[in-house]
Amino acid sequence: MRSKGTEECRALYFDLIVLSQKQKPVGTLPRDMESLAKWLSVETSRFTRLCDMEYGPLHRWTRCRCGSEIRLMHPRVTKMVLEALSRKHANRARNDAANASKRKERLRITVAQYHADLAKNDAAILWMDEYLVEKGVGYRTAKWIEKAIGAWSAHMMELRGARPR
Repeated sequence: MRSKGTEECRALYFDLIVLSQKQKPVGTLPRDMESLAKWLSVETSRFTRLCDMEYGPLHRWTRCRCGSEIRLMHPRVTKMVLEALSRKHANRARNDAANASKRKERLRITVAQYHADLAKNDAAILWMDEYLVEKGVGYRTAKWIEKAIGAWSAHMMELRGARPR
């Protein structure tokens, strides 16, 4: 398209790629030529003529099914969207893992102020962290840390067959 399309067709082609990023699903366009022409501020008849060219604004855009609707998609745009989503998910997973690691380390430091040996127990720290997350505790006050330690103790007593009093 870059080397064979006219300047006008390349510009409209690029605009369509940009406009497709705001659509649902991302990277697609409606099939309606009037809507596309209006978005591009081009007369519908002119837009249709340009699209009839071998390297027109809709070069390599093909029909696809999006739920019950038929829309236009471009393989290169679809690939870029999928790669961007993949990077977004990978970044989110990496950030979530880093946040969880920092959260557990802060919990370990706080638990060490209560019981140094318990703070060395990785299973206990993991269990207490999950307990606090389940309870929806955002800010881990001393009261919540004490509850988590108590819950861990009760959990361990249950595992050993003893009943807490």
